[in-house]
Amino acid sequence: MKTEFRDAQDVKSYLEDHPEIKFVRMAYPDVLGQMRDQAIPVERIDGFIEDGAGFDGSSVTGLREGVSESDLIFRPDLSTFYPLPWAYEGKAKTFIGDGGEPKKPCWREATVFGYIHTPDGNHFDGDSRYVLKKIIDKEKKSGLFDTMMIGAELEFFLFPDDKTPEPTDHGLYHLGGLYGQLRKEVQLLFEDLNWECDHHEVAEGQHELDLKYAEALSTADIVMLSRYAIKRVAREHGVYATFMPKPLDTQNGSGMHTHQSLWKNGNNVFFDTKEEYSLSKTARGYIAGLLKHGPEFTLVWNQWVNSYKRLVPGYEAPTYLAWGRQNRSAYVRVPEYGRGKSSAARAELRSPDPALNPYLAFAGMLAAGMEGIKKKLKFSDPIEENIFEMAPDLRTGRGIMDLPGDMGAALDEFEHSRLAKSSLGAHVHKELIRNKRYEWSEYNRWVTDFEIRRYLPIL
Repeated sequence: MKTEFRDAQDVKSYLEDHPEIKFVRMAYPDVLGQMRDQAIPVERIDGFIEDGAGFDGSSVTGLREGVSESDLIFRPDLSTFYPLPWAYEGKAKTFIGDGGEPKKPCWREATVFGYIHTPDGNHFDGDSRYVLKKIIDKEKKSGLFDTMMIGAELEFFLFPDDKTPEPTDHGLYHLGGLYGQLRKEVQLLFEDLNWECDHHEVAEGQHELDLKYAEALSTADIVMLSRYAIKRVAREHGVYATFMPKPLDTQNGSGMHTHQSLWKNGNNVFFDTKEEYSLSKTARGYIAGLLKHGPEFTLVWNQWVNSYKRLVPGYEAPTYLAWGRQNRSAYVRVPEYGRGKSSAARAELRSPDPALNPYLAFAGMLAAGMEGIKKKLKFSDPIEENIFEMAPDLRTGRGIMDLPGDMGAALDEFEHSRLAKSSLGAHVHKELIRNKRYEWSEYNRWVTDFEIRRYLPIL
C-alpha cells in the first residue's frame, strides 16, 4: 500500500490539513479474515496513537473464548494509515454555523491497520496480522531472503442482491459484459492500492481485479481493503459483489491466484538463468514445499464448505498436486510471460480462493515453501497435459496426488499437521479447527436442495 505516513506527526499533520476527516477506523481481521473495525473520533487521536484502543476479544471470532479474560488492545501501525475516498452524509438536519442554517452532517473517515496486544503489553497470539509478520521475521533469519513478494488476482461475482445468485451480464473472458466501469471506479477511488489490471472473467457476471507485486504484509492489508472497496462501490451501483468461491453450479468459481517469490537486496532469488526454466534451486525447493505441504494448508487457503465446490475437475481450479508452466489445471504454475526477466520468476499458487484470511494464507505459503527449501525436497518435472483427463493409474504412476476433496478431509490434514500448528501458532490452529469442525457438522446436518431433487421422488 503506497502511503506517505511514517509516524504520528505525519498522521496528525494530515488530519489537521483535512478537517473533513472526523473518524479513524482501527481495522483488524478475525481468525477467518473478516475485517472488524472500531471508529475513533479524531479528537482522540493522540490517546489512540499513544495507548491504542481496548476492545472485547470474546466477541470476535477466534480471539478470546471466555468473558473472564476478554480484554485486548489494538495498537495502530501508522504506516498503514489510509484516508477513505468517499464522504458520508447524515439523514437528520441540524443547525450548524453562525447563520443557524439547517445542514446535514457530512464527514470522511480514514482507516489504519495494526497489531493486537494483551493488557500486559505482549503481542496476542490470535492476531492473524502478527502471525504473518512473525513468520516472515523468523524465516528472514535464514539469510535466504529479506522480502517476501506477493501479487494476488481477486475474482468476484456481481449479482442483483445478496439473495439472488443470478449473473448480471453474459460476458466471457476478456469479452463484453457489464460493469467494467465499476472495476475502473474502484481503481480510481483507491488508486494507491497497487492495481495491475482489470477484466471480465470466464463465468457470466464474474470479474477480476489484479494487484501488483508488493511486500506480503502490505498485500494482505490491500486484499482486506480491496474486498471492502469492491463491495462498497458495487452497492453504489445497485449490485452486490460476492467473493463466495462457488456461487453458481454450472459456472467457474472465483479464485485468488497468488503469485509469490523471495527477494534479497533488491534481487529475485527465484531467478537463475543457469538453471532449467530459469528457476533457482531456492525456487525449486519452495515450489516442492508448496506441493508437499499443500494438503495441510488447504483448510487455510480454502476455508469454507463452499470452497470445495470450486475445487472440482472441469472448472479451471486445481484438484491435483502438480506444477506446470502453461498448464492451468496445475496446482502451481510458473508463468511463461516475462520469461527470462528476473522480476517475472515466480510461483503462482492456483488453489486459494478470495474468501480466505490473507494473513494466515500468506503465512502458510511461506511456511510450506521454506520447508521445501530447508529439507531440499525433490523438485518434480512439470506436467503440461490436462491432468483432469489423465487416467487415475497414470496420475498415480507420475506421483500426482489429490488435494483434499471436502472440508472434512482438509480439516484432518490441518489438524494433524505439525507445520501448520508451528507456523500459525497453537492458538490460531486450535481456533480454526474449532470453528471449522462446527461449520462442517452444521453443513452435514442440513438437508440440501440436491437431496430433495435426487431422493424424494424415488425413495
